[in-house]
Amino acid sequence: MNDRFSAEVAGISALAEPARRSLYLYVAEQPDPVSREQAASACELPLHSAKFHLDRLVDEGLLDVTYRRLTGRTGPGAGRTSKLYQRSNREVSVSLPERRYELVGDILAAAVDRSTAEGVSVRDAVEEVAALRGRALAEAAETNGGTDLERSSRVLGENGYEPRLTDGDVCLANCPFDRLAREHTELVCGMNVALVGGVLDGLGCESLEAVLEPAPGLCCVKARHRGPRE
Repeated sequence: MNDRFSAEVAGISALAEPARRSLYLYVAEQPDPVSREQAASACELPLHSAKFHLDRLVDEGLLDVTYRRLTGRTGPGAGRTSKLYQRSNREVSVSLPERRYELVGDILAAAVDRSTAEGVSVRDAVEEVAALRGRALAEAAETNGGTDLERSSRVLGENGYEPRLTDGDVCLANCPFDRLAREHTELVCGMNVALVGGVLDGLGCESLEAVLEPAPGLCCVKARHRGPRE
């Protein structure tokens, strides 16, 4: 049982890397095995990078390999066989993109306790608890120096937000609480702003602020550069 659990964790960890996850999803969606060149082109990755990530997915048992001549011919002059990748039969019980419903559950439970004990509104309690949790996440992270953009991106990435640097801002390509955000938008988006703001405060990122700025395909929050643009 322990070996099986360890293998499952290793497979999930392999998919945490964005380029690797993109390659896995592309290969898994194809009806036939694909070459590394096809996968690299589809995911807009350098060939050497695609090869590394594809072979890592094979090592973790998430992809299988076959060898075939792409020309369809056999015999002398038919050309070399190509290494092709296809999804394995292994099931991966992990949400892609990443979700953090355990985290939001902890925040909401603590907020209800605070609301009951202190007589504050649930919404205010949620935002207060989320800010505290964000600071705790920042303080527990190993950021190893760097700019505000680099440090905040590392911590937010570790917590499922999939940060993207755009014009001095940190845009968040994934909401870790997506389903709840769609059903309880105002409450969860307010919590998200407070959580991201807590991370920035905990890291001492004075050049960034958490703002509510919904955009198609992105989380409702971004870490925006303070002050004028250079």
